[in-house]
Amino acid sequence: MLLETVNKEARKSENILNALLEYQKSKDTNHISEEELAKLAEELGVTESRAYSIITFYSLFSTHPRGKYIIQVCNDVPCYVNESTNILEEFENYLEIRVGGTTHDGVFSLERTSCLGCCNMSPAIRIGEKVYGNLSTDDIPRIISEYRRKYDEEI
Repeated sequence: MLLETVNKEARKSENILNALLEYQKSKDTNHISEEELAKLAEELGVTESRAYSIITFYSLFSTHPRGKYIIQVCNDVPCYVNESTNILEEFENYLEIRVGGTTHDGVFSLERTSCLGCCNMSPAIRIGEKVYGNLSTDDIPRIISEYRRKYDEEI
């Protein structure tokens, strides 16, 4: 049973979003493969197409492996006009990856995302559940160092 890592309340079909999110978080690769999705849908008592529509609609989900830390750069209008493209480019240069890519060591993935709900502190990014705002390109090395230290402490 794939859902052994997911709490019983989240396993109910009406909580499919939480169940899928919990399951994905339990994996080192931050994704749900299509093979796993078919089994998860069966265990949750929903159709595979319903489960698939959820993980392809929400940017929190992925069907391909991603890094331990997923850097999501907001690209909605308030962030865009406050130069989120510069933030994105700096992450690409600093990490030596492109949007949609993962660092060679599997620690970071970089993604563009829609509104993070932090328009008052644009440009903004999210890494996991933490949001950073009012960013400049000078903040990027500090943020990456913070997560590298965290990763090194965990291994």
